[in-house]
Amino acid sequence: MTAPASPRAVAPAPGARRHPVADPGVRFRDLLAAEWIKFWSLRSTRWVLGLGLLLVLGGTLQKSLDAYNSWPTFRPMEKAHFDPLTTAFSGVTATLIMIGAGVMGALTIVGEYSTGLIRTTLTAVPARGRVVAAKATVMAAVMLVLGAALSLSTFAVSQAILSGRGVALSPGASGVPHVLVANGLLAPLSALVGMGVGALLRHTAGTVATCCAVLVIAPGFFKPTVHQWANDVYAWFPFYDWVNCLSQRHPRSAPALPTTTGSWIVFAVWPLVSAALAAIVVRRRDV
Repeated sequence: MTAPASPRAVAPAPGARRHPVADPGVRFRDLLAAEWIKFWSLRSTRWVLGLGLLLVLGGTLQKSLDAYNSWPTFRPMEKAHFDPLTTAFSGVTATLIMIGAGVMGALTIVGEYSTGLIRTTLTAVPARGRVVAAKATVMAAVMLVLGAALSLSTFAVSQAILSGRGVALSPGASGVPHVLVANGLLAPLSALVGMGVGALLRHTAGTVATCCAVLVIAPGFFKPTVHQWANDVYAWFPFYDWVNCLSQRHPRSAPALPTTTGSWIVFAVWPLVSAALAAIVVRRRDV
């Protein structure tokens, strides 16, 4: 008897695009573990996250104490319009968080390309989309925890201080929950946007500058205008939506201002599109 002939491999046609096939022995949780180790293996990660947390809390503490000490000098109109949430999480705080998280997200991609580690990663796991998905999952999870910690801790510190003046808010007070959620989402949103920009540019300085410009600098100059088309464009920037809508307990309703529903949609679209962009770029461009 003759053994059955083994199937012959068919060579791809000349010029045909080769699509990487995922290694069946590599589970997605293994990729998550690998990205988790790479993320925390850098000593700078702990320093940046730790110092960032202390810096934000220190700013909240200082601003809350200033409001506490100045309260007796406030005029009746100032007391009537005082919002205790502004001492917990200001525009400066949001700026620091978005820039820091955006840069960290970008470096997860740019860092591997600059050191050449990406070649080793993609040799071990040719399925590039799964690699990017693992990176995005780890980064989003870490930044979500960090964002939630910053949102809740700054609120707790500021309200504990302001309670001495009888103006503190509880977590369940009207308008407070959605503000706390929006504050907590700034970090993961910015990190994933940074990943998308990093995958597209692959240049450290250019990526950092672009992240700062897109996330904070450009939206910071936007002001509502009489031109509705301009207002519609502004409303697609997360920082603009946060400043003019989601950071306020009772956002104003006006055609020139972003709506609450639209702002939440923007908060969801930016990280999803950025992660998809990173996956597409990494798959289609050479290392």
